[in-house]
Amino acid sequence: MKEVSDLLIEKNACPHCTGKNKERDDKEFKDLMNRLKRIEGQVRGVEGMLEANAYCVDILVQVSAITSALNSFNKVLLANHVKSCVADNIRAGNDEVIDELVATVQKLMK
Repeated sequence: MKEVSDLLIEKNACPHCTGKNKERDDKEFKDLMNRLKRIEGQVRGVEGMLEANAYCVDILVQVSAITSALNSFNKVLLANHVKSCVADNIRAGNDEVIDELVATVQKLMK
């Protein structure tokens, strides 16, 4: 049976996605995926801490580490986006990508 994410990609039906695609080189893909896997492991660790009735402060410290890891992921992804997608679009004469970038940065800074 196919995963839900596979079905969404096939139909391009993600309600939160723009419908655009980005081909990533192996290095970028592996780096981003490794970061997400580490974050996933951290979240599972917090889940285990909660199930084991860990002290609130200990859980909060781990959640802070997860937040930091997610922020780091966003910084790397944003830098890659600017260096590739945004730059390529500007070179091609598509200045609308600048408005998209500004809106994205505003969302990230909430």
